[in-house]
Parts: sequence; C-alpha cells; structure tokens
Amino acid sequence: MTEQTLARARAGDEDAFRELTAPYRRELQVHVYRIVGSVQDAEDLLQETLLAAWRGLERFEERASVRAWLYRIATNRSLDALRASRRRPEDLQRMTEMPEPTRYGEAIWLEPYPDVLLENVADHAPGPEARYEAKEGTSLAFVVGLQHLPPQQRAVLVLRDVLGFRAGEVAEMLDTTEPSVNSLLRRARTAFETRLPATGRERAPLPNSKREREIVGRFADAIQTGNADAVVALLTDEAWLTMPPEPYEYQGRDVIGAFLDDRTLRRGAPLLVPTRANTQPAFGVYFPTPQTEIARPYALLVLTLEGDRISAITWFGGNSLFPHFGLPRMLPYDRGR
Repeated sequence: MTEQTLARARAGDEDAFRELTAPYRRELQVHVYRIVGSVQDAEDLLQETLLAAWRGLERFEERASVRAWLYRIATNRSLDALRASRRRPEDLQRMTEMPEPTRYGEAIWLEPYPDVLLENVADHAPGPEARYEAKEGTSLAFVVGLQHLPPQQRAVLVLRDVLGFRAGEVAEMLDTTEPSVNSLLRRARTAFETRLPATGRERAPLPNSKREREIVGRFADAIQTGNADAVVALLTDEAWLTMPPEPYEYQGRDVIGAFLDDRTLRRGAPLLVPTRANTQPAFGVYFPTPQTEIARPYALLVLTLEGDRISAITWFGGNSLFPHFGLPRMLPYDRGR
C-alpha cells in the first residue's frame, strides 16, 4: 500500500479502494467463516465489511495497519451477525425417520468451506504468539470446535491463536481491555481444547497425494456400487458420522455402514463428483430422479482421514452448497451402467 493509494481512496476513488483492500479480501472471508461457520454468511459479511470500510475510510486514523483495521470491522460485523441469530439450528425442521443415533449432539450451524476459496489467500505470517497453522485453522474439526464457543471467546481465540494478533491489538479491535482479552482467551483455550481430536492419531495423508487419492477413490467406488461392506472396511473402529446442523451422530463401523445403507445405498446407485472442503477430500452426491436420466444434488460429504482409514464423515444434506463448490446443478444418469 502506498500513501497515494490511501489518499486516492479517501478522495472517493473506487479503483484505489479496491487496490487497497484486494490483498485482504480472501483472508477476511476465511476469518469471518471461522467465526460464523457459514460460507454463505461469510460471503455476505465480507461485502458488508468492505462497504463499512468504504464508508468509514475518512475515519481511519492509521494507528493500525489497513489489514488490522479491516479485521476489526470484519470481526465486529461477524459478532453482530451472531447476536442477530441469522441462522438458528433449533428452528430447522428435523429430518424424519432417521435411524437411532449413537447420541444426540449439540445443534450448531456449520457449513463446509470450498478449498477453491482458500487459493491465493495472501500469505501473511501469523504473529509469534499464534498456536495453530493456517491449514489446521480451517479444518472441519477446528471450525466445529470454534462453533461450540461463545462468540466473544471464539473471536478472541481466532485473532490471537490463529492469526497471531497481540493482545493489545485484539483489545482495540473489540473495544475492550487487554486483561479482558486475556481472560476470554484463557476460557476459550480451556473449552476449545476439549473439542479437538485426541492427540496421538495417525496423520492424514498429504492433500492430493497418491495415498489420499487411493483411499478417496476406494470410498467413491464403494458408494457408487452400493457396496456397504467396502465402505465399512475403510472406516476406523471409532469413526463418526455427523450431520450438522442436525444433532444426529453415529459412531462405529457397523453403525455407519447401516446408516449409509439406509439413507443412500438403498436409493440406487448414486454419482459422486469429487471436490475439496476445509482442506479435506469431499464429494457432491447425486441421485437419479425417478423415471428420468437426470441425477440431482442430494448431499455433500466431507471425509476426515487418519492414516489409511476414514475417521469421520460429515454429511451436509440438500443442494444449497453445491454452487459454492462449482458443482453442477444436475448430471446425466445412465440407468444401464
């Protein structure tokens, strides 16, 4: 950023404003997503953030960087949205005729985040106090853990432990004091760490590696051929299947196999289109429309890998997320295949 660009933007030059904010747009959207848990809301709130920045540019005092100033706006817009309860999981109509789950979890609003939106995110090194790497901070398990925290704690943990802002910077962003930020962070860390997967697990294969492709390919083949036993063979003994924002949670190879057989495999042979979400392998699942040669979106599945097995399947029902992942609205379906 040059002083000239800032001066031009303050004078009402929209091109200069875009030049000023362009390096931060994608990382701001990821930041908002971590707090609100919704890719759709993150897109809307990013636009609100940029509009607020444009309107308030004359009041930018340059005590902080443009990046920190934008994070302040984005964080507070996100907290306002959570207070307004734009999305309420408890208001959803529950799915009927579901197999009995292993347990009923806490209903949280959560959507997966397309990897394509993680591309070309500016590589701003986190501050020295950051505890988590960028990839870890966008994993599905990480974002799920965040959604269980109160909003203020959630924001402080992301700003401090993922992005590495100093306590004083975060205090200024949230219009509070450093002792308050430190107190929020202590409580957030204590609660958050109980939500993260246990340590000592086998590491997942590298993204897009041959090893990952083999596991994911075997899963796709098993689902598309209706082979429940082959799906079960790919799962860890303590694997989970969850369905946010629904509270149903299923654990164990046989339990998950029975669920998939009941909810998908008995419907006929689906088509799976690979994609990626939260740096993890994922699939758009399509089922044929009766008496047609067209398959329509049914669900989006995100896989969590552990070694050579699948330790979690996260099921996002419906078709509203498909456009965000660039997945087609329908596919040709050959009933004779």
